[in-house]
Amino acid sequence: MATKKTKGRQKIEIRRIQNEDDRLVTFSKRRSGIYKKASELITLTGAEVAFVVLSPAGKPFSFAHPSIEAVANRFLGHAPNPINDDSTASIIEAHRQMRIDELNNQYNHSIHQQEMDRKKEFELKQKVIGIETKGWWSANVQELNELELIRLEVAFKELQFKLQRIIYERAK
Repeated sequence: MATKKTKGRQKIEIRRIQNEDDRLVTFSKRRSGIYKKASELITLTGAEVAFVVLSPAGKPFSFAHPSIEAVANRFLGHAPNPINDDSTASIIEAHRQMRIDELNNQYNHSIHQQEMDRKKEFELKQKVIGIETKGWWSANVQELNELELIRLEVAFKELQFKLQRIIYERAK
């Protein structure tokens, strides 16, 4: 079995990267993660978010929800555009909140399903490791499904054939 050549995914210490090329590459790789975290924050809390990030090369990247103007006006304390009256605004806000709640439920369900899948994968790996360490011949037959039973039967027949061949060769 080949050994693992990398350390895998690890937490990175937050500090300034000295090498300029490495800093540019890291910024490019991490920029989408910043957008993803902001989107998740918006989805989970309904927050209004705006930010501008300047790359090490000086290029600006921005993200805002619902818009940069709306967030800036709210931040600066300016009144929002009086296009809608209060009843329309409350209906829109109620619909928006309902949609956010619906998306949160879908997100939470997906996260829960993902966690269940991880647990199932872990249990299956443990079962395989247990069978490999104990040997397939000592598997608990009561816990095996039909396909596993068929494979076990084939393995026993192969073992029997190999043993018969060895005994026959030694008897010569």
